[in-house]
Amino acid sequence: MYYTYILRCEDNSLYTGMTTDIERRMNEHFEQNVKCAKYTLRHKAKKLEMVWETSTRQLALRLEFYIKNKLTKAQKEKLIKNPELINRIFGDKIEGKFYKKIDNFS
Repeated sequence: MYYTYILRCEDNSLYTGMTTDIERRMNEHFEQNVKCAKYTLRHKAKKLEMVWETSTRQLALRLEFYIKNKLTKAQKEKLIKNPELINRIFGDKIEGKFYKKIDNFS
C-alpha cells in the first residue's frame, strides 16, 4: 500500500508527502531524524492531519503532486475538514474512488 499524507507544523504550515510505511515516516518527521524532509527539519511537525491510502505508487504520487502544487493553503484546510471534497476539488485530475481516507492513523 501507498499513503499520501498532510502534516501540520508548529508554525501552522502544511506539509504533504507520500510513503509506503506511514508509521515509520511519521516517526522520522516527528523525531526530526536524518531521514525526515528538509521542510520538517525547519518547520517542526506537530500533527498528522490526513492520510489517504491507495494501491499504487503512481496514484499516491499524483495525489501528492496535486495537493502540493495545485491547492492553496485555504483549499488544503478545506480538504482536511471535508475529505469527501477530493473529487470536487480535483475534478477529473484524479479519480477519488482510488483513494481511501484513513481515519485511525493517530
